[in-house]
Amino acid sequence: MPAMTVISATAVPDHLRGALTRWLLEVTPTLYIGTISARIRTELWNSLTDCLTEGSAVLAYPAANEQGFTLHTAGPQRRDLLDFDGLTLIAFKRTSNSQEDAKSA
Repeated sequence: MPAMTVISATAVPDHLRGALTRWLLEVTPTLYIGTISARIRTELWNSLTDCLTEGSAVLAYPAANEQGFTLHTAGPQRRDLLDFDGLTLIAFKRTSNSQEDAKSA
């Protein structure tokens, strides 16, 4: 059954942007939204992660869990997804400057 899907992808090749816009609307640069089947979502995500060299991507879609959605990430991210008793939480990665500040305090 088709479900609302959201993909945010930065620094992706033009051919991949074209593939995403065949199935999803690009509502703002790097943000794609649409209602697609699980098979199409999986194929798009696999194509995206295979072609991702410099950028990063986030995929969100409905799921039968407490939050009502599932998140996937690819590429270098400033945030990590953490599973906390079935809930997905977001943790910020520390930068080298913040680690040095913590040591000097």
